[in-house]
Amino acid sequence: MGLLEGKVAIITGAAQGMGEKHAIRFVKEGAKVVLTDIQDEVGQALADSLGENAVYMHLDVTSEEQWADVVAKTIEKFGDITVLVNNAGYGKFLIMDQLSGADYDLHMKINFMGIVYGMKAVVESMRKAGGGSIINISSVDGVRGASTGTAYCAAKHAVEGLTKAACVEYGKDNIRVNNINPGIIKTPMSEGEADPALVEFLKQMEKGIPLARRAEPEEVSGPVVFLASDDSSYISGTSIIVDGGYICHI
Repeated sequence: MGLLEGKVAIITGAAQGMGEKHAIRFVKEGAKVVLTDIQDEVGQALADSLGENAVYMHLDVTSEEQWADVVAKTIEKFGDITVLVNNAGYGKFLIMDQLSGADYDLHMKINFMGIVYGMKAVVESMRKAGGGSIINISSVDGVRGASTGTAYCAAKHAVEGLTKAACVEYGKDNIRVNNINPGIIKTPMSEGEADPALVEFLKQMEKGIPLARRAEPEEVSGPVVFLASDDSSYISGTSIIVDGGYICHI
């Protein structure tokens, strides 16, 4: 029996990168999983490859209406939701005076409000299920400052506060809320599809990682599965930093 047998999960940003690996691992561990993204073709192909316990649904996390639709369809397909992984994210990395107000707004809409809307959308279903686990994918930039990261850091710091407050509010409903804080992960956002300046910046950062390498996306999936499982039944309001020790060396 897998660690997530009987769980019903929604994972955002699941078409590629960390979200893709989380979805694969969740299905392997026995969960029924709804993969969401705005990359419909890629997301659908991944869901098809995972079998009957995975379905794909389009979701722009900044739309409350789309969140309501995804939650309703998830309940209809698999039953009440017991796990939410808020993985979708966005980053544009320039020094503060080179970022526009619209850039800051977009960071907050995707990286913060997208999580707020997701949490609000699933809470009632989790109550009916008798509890649940909400896992917000933050970043090491949610607990530190980073050059060229004012917009990204601000949004991720906001997630830290949101998680702690929600932990207090929903503990009585047996709903746990935690963060995962990845460091430098090999994903399209930080490698092949990234701005060349960002790629070079990350190469320089990599030199300060005590484990001397970037993480594979699968290495974040283990802690996510742990927080989704009953093995973490008394853990709420905390952050698990997955960065190879980087934050200890700055």
